[in-house]
Amino acid sequence: MPEQHYRPGTYRARGSLGYLLRRVYTIMHERIEAAFASHEFTLMQWIVLIYLRDGLARTASDIAREFRHDSGALTRVIDQLERRGLLTRHRSTTDRRLVDLGLTAKGTKTIEELLPVMAGQLNEALAPFTRAEFEQMRDLMERLVDHLQRLPPPAQASPAAASARAPKVRRVSRPAAPRRRRRS
Repeated sequence: MPEQHYRPGTYRARGSLGYLLRRVYTIMHERIEAAFASHEFTLMQWIVLIYLRDGLARTASDIAREFRHDSGALTRVIDQLERRGLLTRHRSTTDRRLVDLGLTAKGTKTIEELLPVMAGQLNEALAPFTRAEFEQMRDLMERLVDHLQRLPPPAQASPAAASARAPKVRRVSRPAAPRRRRRS
């Protein structure tokens, strides 16, 4: 049996891994958005470009799936990037249903201009850590991601089992409100 890091009786939200990861994400998101604002850029726009540059995505669907991002909102982001001349869309040669995204020279140049901003924000956030601590944290995070991706989905409880576990609510019947008489 794997080690039990949490116990129902001592669980506290502020000590949960989910809470801490979400707080890091939220704080970093706000800081990067603020740093990119003077460049008239958003974090989601950056993500699209950097994913294309690094070969982590080919299509809008790839990015939407990875980030659980609304496909309509992502389409608007891609539209903005295309209007600015930072990326192109073209039909896949292997599957006509797919639209591949590609960086333009201007998109590549924009990434190069924004890399110091991103690196600066990350380095500022990681300032309290030594190089060895940073490497260890990154290795642990990669291990956690790999493990979570390999786990089967959680078992879904049947509706009958879920209602059997739900606390019973005692319904109190109230007398009906008196009816108002209509005036004729």
